[in-house]
Amino acid sequence: MKKEVLIILGSPNSPKGELTTISKQRLNYCKKIFKEDMMVLCTGGNGAHFNIAEKAHAYYTKNYLIKKGISDTFFLDFALSQNTVEDAVKSKEILLKTDNISSLRIITSDYHLERVKLIFNEILSDYKMKFVGLKSNLTKEEHTALINHEHKAIEGIIKNGLYY
Repeated sequence: MKKEVLIILGSPNSPKGELTTISKQRLNYCKKIFKEDMMVLCTGGNGAHFNIAEKAHAYYTKNYLIKKGISDTFFLDFALSQNTVEDAVKSKEILLKTDNISSLRIITSDYHLERVKLIFNEILSDYKMKFVGLKSNLTKEEHTALINHEHKAIEGIIKNGLYY
């Protein structure tokens, strides 16, 4: 039976591995839509700008979903990435070793969606994909700062190409 793979993109966590509201929002969405004909792929390794905790971000996200009731048997290997391009590249490496994939659903936040589509549509072009950009509950200032960051990152990709 072919399975949809839910790819949950990482976001910062605390030095103690505590997940942010943004992470929990993405994970709660995953839990809400999860069915037993799906697999889950958690992204996020370690990196100074988003996770200086002892373990990879994906470790904390998987444990969160297991506590919410998704069995360990539904998880693929971790994509131990440090950025969005690595999310796609490392996910592809895992997906290429996985049989019977029907489609991918990439779960992120609204402010990140445009760049995610740009990157994943290039790197994972052989797959049927759906993208979910969850509305973030950030302050207007936080949201604006993240949108500005995303626009600069997209401009860089358009100007310099996507390197992976």
